[in-house]
Amino acid sequence: MRIFITGGSGCIGHYIADSLIKNTNHELFFLVRNPSKLKFDYNYREGVNIIQGDLAQILDYTDLLKTINIAILAATCWGGEIESYQINVESNLNLIKTLNPAICEQIIYFSTASILDQKNQLLPQAGEIGTDYIRTKYQCFTQLSTLELYDKIITVYPTLVFGGNDNNPYSHLSSGLKDLPKLMNLIRWFQADGSFHFIHGYDIATVITYLVENGNNLDKKFEQKLVLANQPLTVNEAIKQICNYLHKKIYFQIPLAIWLANIFIKLFNIQMAEWDYFCFNYRHFTYGKFVNPNTFNLESYAPNLSKLLEVSKVSQNK
Repeated sequence: MRIFITGGSGCIGHYIADSLIKNTNHELFFLVRNPSKLKFDYNYREGVNIIQGDLAQILDYTDLLKTINIAILAATCWGGEIESYQINVESNLNLIKTLNPAICEQIIYFSTASILDQKNQLLPQAGEIGTDYIRTKYQCFTQLSTLELYDKIITVYPTLVFGGNDNNPYSHLSSGLKDLPKLMNLIRWFQADGSFHFIHGYDIATVITYLVENGNNLDKKFEQKLVLANQPLTVNEAIKQICNYLHKKIYFQIPLAIWLANIFIKLFNIQMAEWDYFCFNYRHFTYGKFVNPNTFNLESYAPNLSKLLEVSKVSQNK
């Protein structure tokens, strides 16, 4: 098959690229703005094509797109209202519209779990007060159902993404893990109400590679919408597991009550963006249905927090 991939220069994109190059024989086309940023081995085998270009000018590649069997849309713009809308909404929709319905078999579109509520339904606040990135992901998803190829779209919603090493760019979260031992010296003294999911980029790539080979036979229970996540963790359980990994003891913890925090926010006139304030009060970003490699009887690279810290090479020195 001929597979067109956007976002190959990012953290998730690198893991997907490496997996598709090494575990499939499909002809791959990576659209990237700056090939010099690529760390994966695109000379590993034949059939790997690097196209220097901008997603904003996606219509320049109409002739190629009409020959594509599978499109993986992982590129995103993280900020700037105009640019975010252009890339996250207009360019993705234009790309999908350009694909040939008689040839294209599958589209894997990357959204974000931040636009969903705990029942995997659209979260209205994400579309109203979300960041530029979140709001435009919301806007794009709401327009997918109007497209001719809608029935061939599998939307994936990553939760908190970790990943990165010498051969892969670091995700925003993983780039901060080096400071975790120092931060835990303070954090371990507190309790907080909240919960979340996470997933490693390697495991995302494992799921995407599975979908490339099996997406057309995806179980109907998934409804073409897949939240990418490991089992949920409470904040307090995460603190305990991290301290255990770092060999730091917890003697007692002070509860951080939300009502008290809200009083301090108002008392000291602390400025927070509307979305940040919403998240502060919402707190439980968990989902009723989610998938990871284990869902498809595949091995997970980082199925739990301890393993994540291990593969991330977080120092255990006291």
